[in-house]
Amino acid sequence: MALLCYNKGCGQRFDPEHNAEDACLYHPGVPIFHDALKGWSCCKKRTTDFSEFLSIQGCTKGFHSKEKPPEPLQEESSDKAKAKPVAEFIIQGPKSAEMMQRERPSSDEPRQLLPIKVSRSLEQALEKLNLSPHDKVPEGSCTGEAAAQVRAGTTCKNAACKAVYRGAESNAEVCTFHPGVPVFHEGMKYWSCCGVRTTDFSAFLEQPGCSTGRHCWTGKADKKAVSCRQDWHQTSSQVVVTIYAKNPLPALSSVKANRTVLEVHVIFEGNKIFQAELDLWGVIETEKSFVSMVPTKVEITLCKASPGPWARLEHPQSRACSQGEPEKAAASAEELEDDSDDSLSWSEEDDEELEA
Repeated sequence: MALLCYNKGCGQRFDPEHNAEDACLYHPGVPIFHDALKGWSCCKKRTTDFSEFLSIQGCTKGFHSKEKPPEPLQEESSDKAKAKPVAEFIIQGPKSAEMMQRERPSSDEPRQLLPIKVSRSLEQALEKLNLSPHDKVPEGSCTGEAAAQVRAGTTCKNAACKAVYRGAESNAEVCTFHPGVPVFHEGMKYWSCCGVRTTDFSAFLEQPGCSTGRHCWTGKADKKAVSCRQDWHQTSSQVVVTIYAKNPLPALSSVKANRTVLEVHVIFEGNKIFQAELDLWGVIETEKSFVSMVPTKVEITLCKASPGPWARLEHPQSRACSQGEPEKAAASAEELEDDSDDSLSWSEEDDEELEA
C-alpha cells in the first residue's frame, strides 16, 4: 500500500517495501521569509513568488518518511490560559468635603512661630529707614483688664519676647524684651537699647532681651492698624500667601500657625501694623513652612500636608462667616480663588534677593 511522504518539499507517495536511501528529495531545513524573499534555510535559492517557493526542489536525498512532523508549539489562547501577573495600581480620588471636615485637626492646637528669611535688599532698606523712637515699649503699658480678654495661645508683642499666653498666671511672668528699636547701620544689626551688635540677621532676631517688665498681649496703642493688599497662589505641594507691605520689620513682626490656622502680625514702615487670622482651607505642615521678607512684601509659604489643589484659601466655616459676614467672606474667597493660579506674586529679582 502506497503511503504519503511527509518530508518537506517531497509530498510523493511511496511503497515502504521499496524505500531506498536516495528515494526522497526533500528540504531538511525550515522555510524562511525575509524582506519579501522566500526560501529554505538548508539551501540558497530565494524567490519572491510563493508558488515558485512551493515548487523549489529538495536539496537533500534520503528515505521517505510516513511520520508527520510535530506541529509547532502555540501559546494557549483559551480562557483557561493563565493570566500573566500585572502590577496593580490603586488611584485614590479626591476626598469629599465631609471626609475632610471629619479628618480636619482642631483649630485650637498650639501655634508655633514660622522662621523668617530676610532678603539682602530689605536689610539695605532698613539701614536707610529711620525708625521712630515711639516704638519703645513703656513698661506696664499693658493692663490686666486688657489681658483678661486675651485668648490662650497669643504671643507677647514685646520685642524679642516669645512668651505665649496660657491663662491668668501668664500675667505674673517676667517679660524679657528690648524696649528700644532695631538699628541697621553699615551692615551691623543691633537694638538701640543695648550694645550687642552682629552682622548675621538670624542671630539678631534670636538676640535675647535686655530689659524686664510685664508682658504685652494686645499690642501697642501707638501703632496704626491698616489693611494691606493680599494675594495667594498655589502649587501641588505649597500655598503662598502674599501681603504687600513696604519695608516690613522682621524683628517686630511674627507669623504663627498650626495645622489649620494662620496668624499674621506684621509691622512695617510708618509705624503701621497689619494683623490677620485665617482658617485655612486645607491642612499644612508647620515644620516645613516659612516666611520670606523683601522691601515690598511678605510671602508666607505653607507646605501642604497632602498634595492636591485647594478650592480657596480660607475654610468655608471661617470666623468671618460665623460673625455674620457671609457675603463679604464669600466675595473675598471668590476673589482669592480667581487669583489662585494666575497671580504669581514673586519676581526673578526677588528670588535673587532671597538667595543673596
